Amino acid sequence: MADVAREAGVSVATVSKVVNGRYGVSQATLAKVMGVIADLGYEGSLGARSLRSLRTNVIGVLVAEFEPFSTELLKGVSEAIGDTGYELIAYSGGHHDTVGWERRSLVRLAGSVIDAAIVVTPTIVDASIGGIPVVAVDPHTGPLDVPTVDADNHTGAVHATEYLLSLGHRRIAHLSGRPDLESARLRERGFRDAMARAGVEVDESLVVVGGFRAESAEAPARELLTRPDRPTAVFAANDLSAIRTMEVADSLGLAVPADLSVIGFDNVPESALATPPLTTIAQPLKAIGATALRMLVAMLAGATPDPVHVHLPTTMVERATCRAL
Repeated sequence: MADVAREAGVSVATVSKVVNGRYGVSQATLAKVMGVIADLGYEGSLGARSLRSLRTNVIGVLVAEFEPFSTELLKGVSEAIGDTGYELIAYSGGHHDTVGWERRSLVRLAGSVIDAAIVVTPTIVDASIGGIPVVAVDPHTGPLDVPTVDADNHTGAVHATEYLLSLGHRRIAHLSGRPDLESARLRERGFRDAMARAGVEVDESLVVVGGFRAESAEAPARELLTRPDRPTAVFAANDLSAIRTMEVADSLGLAVPADLSVIGFDNVPESALATPPLTTIAQPLKAIGATALRMLVAMLAGATPDPVHVHLPTTMVERATCRAL
């Protein structure tokens, strides 16, 4: 404010009146101060703004880490925020494997920096933390006592498995996600349900934990593909582990899909860029982010989201990594 006042030739008190929309400033002075503000790129601090009005008009998107899944969600939130009047902050504590990361982030940001939060894949969220509205995206434990948005993980996994079965595959492996995540459990259940409906017994030795990360999927993928009775197809619980499975296959001299069919889950941009392009189950990631944003804006306006827990449909994206036996 002192810089603006000095440049405009007015008092700091006058600049304060202009910034806060108070009376007592002539139109000529108002125009002059606003011009200097524009020239200098002045912006009041969020902390000071929140102390004055108890609102920052900023929505936070809290993620454990920035990776393809959360990045696509962020794009959806960013596109939907449009003319809502709110600004957006994306924040990561950088603790992808730490339970309770969202609690620390909310305590740090709530009230002074953000008015509300979208929390992506939280380990746990208590509605009382931070005292601000919260929407959880794909929470670890499923629906909570806060509004949630996710994709229909079970049905998507059923479709992935049925697709492989329709191509004649019976020896199908499942490279699962993290056992502590509800989304991973639902995808494994969908795999098992589809196999049961087809009358095909699941070989339990072909169900291994990939952990949703490329680096954690490599060893189990190699174990599957080096056994003498290796599977003819792999349903990986997400695209990153599916792509790493394809890389492992290539290192072993196995061609995809000639020697091995692979299907993933998520449809992150990397799936279309894989060699060959990955067949996958698409989560509507941008739509999930946009839906969470709209729910949060409604909550800030005093409304209750209806429904409180939203499940969006998945779709099959057929590319080049699966073939009929």
